[in-house]
Formats: sequence, C-alpha cells, structure tokens
Amino acid sequence: MHQFTAHPNPGVEVDERPAFKRIKAHVLSQIQAGIWKEGDAIPSEQALASEFGVARMTANRALRELSDDRILVRVQGSGTFVAQQKFQSTLVEILSIAEEVQSRGHVHRSELQCLERVKTSSSLAADFDLAVGKALFHSVVVHFENDLPIQVEDRFVNPAVAPDYMQLDFSKTTANEYLMHAAPLSGVRYRIEALMPTPEIATMLHIDAVQPCLVLRRKTLSRGQVASVATLWHPANRYQFTGGF
Repeated sequence: MHQFTAHPNPGVEVDERPAFKRIKAHVLSQIQAGIWKEGDAIPSEQALASEFGVARMTANRALRELSDDRILVRVQGSGTFVAQQKFQSTLVEILSIAEEVQSRGHVHRSELQCLERVKTSSSLAADFDLAVGKALFHSVVVHFENDLPIQVEDRFVNPAVAPDYMQLDFSKTTANEYLMHAAPLSGVRYRIEALMPTPEIATMLHIDAVQPCLVLRRKTLSRGQVASVATLWHPANRYQFTGGF
C-alpha cells in the first residue's frame, strides 16, 4: 500500500516511496495499461531520471530490478524493452500439486491447517520488500495423493497482488492455481534442500521426526512485486523432483 503525507498545499498528497520504487510503479502502470506493449522500447534511464528529478543511478536501479523480474529486457547498445509477459519454466516447472498428482492417474485432496492474516517479521519484510509490520496472508495446507500425505505447503501471500486469497476454497482449488490466475508469473526464485522436519511437519506428513524431507523454497514474482513465498515439505521416501531443459 502506498504511503502518503499531507502536502503543504491543501488537497495535495506527496508520494513518500523511494524514487526508484516510484519509477518502477510508473513503468508497470504504463505496461499494465497497454501504453507500452511487448517489444516496445521504453524511455532511457536519463529520460526517466529527468522526468522524476533524480540521479541516473536511481533510474538504473529501477530498470535493473524490473529486468531481473523479467518485466523488461535490456539490450546493450539498443535500449530497454518490454519483455514478453509469459513465464518460461526452467528446472522446476510451476505446476499445481493437484495437476501433478492427477497426471499420474491418482486422486488428490487437501486439508487446510491454517489460514490467517499476519504481520511481516524482519525476515519476511526482506523477502517481500515491504516494511516490517505490513500485512500478509498465511496458509498451511497438507496435500494428499491417494490419501497419503506428500506435501505440506507453508505459504505467505502478498495481499496487494492476491486480495481474495482469504476467501479461497482450498477444498476445490489450490493456492498455486489461484495465484497463477490472480498474479501471473513474471519470475521465480527457488532452492531445494534436504532437511529434518519439525515435529509439526512430521505429524502432518505422517512420518517419523528422524526421516528427512526434500524442501523446496520458492519465491514467485508478479508485475514487479513478490507475490508469494512458499516452503514446500515432501517426505524424501515418497517424493522426487524431476525436470529437463
């Protein structure tokens, strides 16, 4: 949510966000409004710096971050262009766990364990690029394959990109399916590691606390913002990650 304070002139508000975030928001609004379309060149760093009355390095940061999020493409010697707004999967394809289970001819179901509004801690604030204390949605869902638990999905969601998340019926759709519609992917960052489960995770997965898990930590990006941060726990003896390119 944007923060404003009263301007000395009555009825006028001043946007207090850092300048690079105001430039990012401006670029995104032009793209979302269809003014700048896929393949179009956008104004140069110098032009944006002049328009916003800031140093060129500030405009450079804004465009660099949008490029990192695959909103823009920067071509040396040619300029900066609006990227194709379609996520291209890499080693880990972004599939709904329900689709994954059904593709094997098995039955998927889920059980909602927790759905709440929380405030960002310092670590979550850093993950979402938000101030400490801002609101997030939090859910914990156990996914089953043929009545055997194969995944605990512990997810935090940005209300700015998914305002209806708290009304989601998790018995009929998954968080991933909803977010793919509400917050189309522009990028993803992930890592996979082997970890021992907490007692709570072990209970939900019906495993011993000494049995290791494969854990996928995934951050998804949409329209220049972090949409969600999910930690997905899988029993190592029941699950494997596959992929190709």
